[in-house]
Amino acid sequence: MRIIAGRARGRRLHVPPAGTRPTADRVREALFSSLDVLVDDWSEVRFLDVCAGSGAVGLEALSRGAARSTLVEDDRRCSDVLRRNAAAVDARAEIVIADARTWDPGDRTFDIVYVDPPYAMSDEDLRRILVNLTAGAHLAPEALLIVERAARSTTPWPDEGWEELRRRDYGDTSLWYGRHRDV
Repeated sequence: MRIIAGRARGRRLHVPPAGTRPTADRVREALFSSLDVLVDDWSEVRFLDVCAGSGAVGLEALSRGAARSTLVEDDRRCSDVLRRNAAAVDARAEIVIADARTWDPGDRTFDIVYVDPPYAMSDEDLRRILVNLTAGAHLAPEALLIVERAARSTTPWPDEGWEELRRRDYGDTSLWYGRHRDV
């Protein structure tokens, strides 16, 4: 695994122990190509990488110039890998070891949220993560949320207040793009 573009382009990343599923380089490349069309100025983006694993997605955002990137992971085995990758790519990455279903972001707000839970995570637990983010004022107006799931999965969005923008499939991986709307 490597950083695809930006200041840390080409930098190799460590991979967490068995049991995690890092986002493939080609999926990250497609993700950031789509985001580059939507983001006018990366220096103003506050990025959140949920179920961060190696931190590749959140660190890619920093490499491209994001103002801030918060990486949330509940697997303590990943914490050393996250810290090593952050030190190698961009020490400004904020690493949080916590369960995203109950984590309180405090006064942080985010412009782009990337959620990449284990494919085995239940739809109910995934929706708890999304609802948790909208329970406080943690999403900026017009915040974009992207959820990575298995291509065979159904829509990840909770029932009310969510607008699905699009879905893109890359082999056995799907990226779901959406926004939360106050109801």
